[in-house]
Amino acid sequence: MVSTVDGSATGPDGRSGSINNAADHRVFRVLRSLADAIVVGAGTARAEGYGPADVPLVLVSRRAEVPEGLRGHEPGRVLVATCAVAERLGEARSLLGEEHVLVLGEDTVDLVALRDALVGRGYESLLSEGGPHLLRDLLAAGLVDELCTTVVPTVVAADGPRITAGPPVDVPLSLELLLEQHGTLLARWFVERPGERGQPDAPSAD
Repeated sequence: MVSTVDGSATGPDGRSGSINNAADHRVFRVLRSLADAIVVGAGTARAEGYGPADVPLVLVSRRAEVPEGLRGHEPGRVLVATCAVAERLGEARSLLGEEHVLVLGEDTVDLVALRDALVGRGYESLLSEGGPHLLRDLLAAGLVDELCTTVVPTVVAADGPRITAGPPVDVPLSLELLLEQHGTLLARWFVERPGERGQPDAPSAD
């Protein structure tokens, strides 16, 4: 996830693509090369002009929306995770094939069930690229093991989104790695599990 020094996850044009740089792109490519599948919100995929990736791209959408740029490709390259009441469910099945549309929940997408369904298909290393609402929901559901962030050396002001959005969460992180290149800060954070935060070492028994 990329943001500016003043916390915006997008540039003035409303896209993260206008604030990321060469250092961020390099990490982005490495992370994608390590993933079995990429999970992203359909709105983010549409706004950022996503095309198919080298691994399956899983769109999370309550409406079962398939952006124009992700239609008409080889079956299995794009999947949709949606819910039973999705207004475009039939369209998604027609575009992608029924086996590539995962109905997980009645009126919201069950993210735990999504993780289990993808692992069941052999996709064990899952990379989420946002957007902010999806990242928040994944964190709240305890489905994030680590978080990679880029802070680019610029400020944009205005009212741009942060890398998370939605109801408050309290997810402690521990810093595993921090790199700097020409003012860009690249960090790898591990998510601490319940009972890990601030716990002192247990006293040894004499």
